[in-house]
Amino acid sequence: MIDWVHAGPSVAAAFLASLVEFIEALTVVLAVGVVRGWRPALLGTAFGLAVLFLLVIVLGPALARIPLDVVQLAVGTLLLLFGLRWLRKAILRAAGIIALHDEDAAFAAETTLLRQAGGGGSEWDWVAIGAAFKIVMLEGIEVVFIVIAIGAAGGLLVPAGAGAIAALLVVVLLGIVLHRPLARIPENALKFAVGVLLCAFGAFWVGEGIGVAWPAADWSILALIVGFLAVALVSVPLCRGRARMLPAAQ
Repeated sequence: MIDWVHAGPSVAAAFLASLVEFIEALTVVLAVGVVRGWRPALLGTAFGLAVLFLLVIVLGPALARIPLDVVQLAVGTLLLLFGLRWLRKAILRAAGIIALHDEDAAFAAETTLLRQAGGGGSEWDWVAIGAAFKIVMLEGIEVVFIVIAIGAAGGLLVPAGAGAIAALLVVVLLGIVLHRPLARIPENALKFAVGVLLCAFGAFWVGEGIGVAWPAADWSILALIVGFLAVALVSVPLCRGRARMLPAAQ
């Protein structure tokens, strides 16, 4: 039996991380559908999802054959690296050092590229199918890795998978209803939250992998979340102040 209360942080982390990736994938799929047609856009998306499903089937059971401490150390390290990368970008965007990600701008750029591309005269528009397939695979592989990393290391693959599937359904439904990029969703805030969660999970599993006896067991993840969040929030004004000092010094 799955303790869904205990699995809550895993579900939340998988849901938010997947939500960000699926929003970025939706932007390109919508661009393909608007410019090249919905049939190739949906075909490319379906092919991508099928390949990702096979990856989950293959990788999930394979991880179960590896010693748990090795899995925890390996996926914990990778989760920590993922989380730090996301958190670094989110901090820099919040501090105004790099531009916020704009889904409307990404949609416009993608539609321009698709209009300039050829290969649309045949029955099978492979340019459009390939564009949809590629973005679903690129964003989806990150989702698969995060879900497997969060779930396999803690024996919570089903709850983590449920979080990812819920995010996919939310994005698909919004895409069907709105037929436009989800630009109003505060993506940088989501990436900030996801970065904190992935860092906390990564640090926890690295500790488990090297034999750290965490106080309060899994509840230590909450303390790690608070710690990473506090450091990230303090880093935003520090980075903003540092950025203002550099032009003055020059």
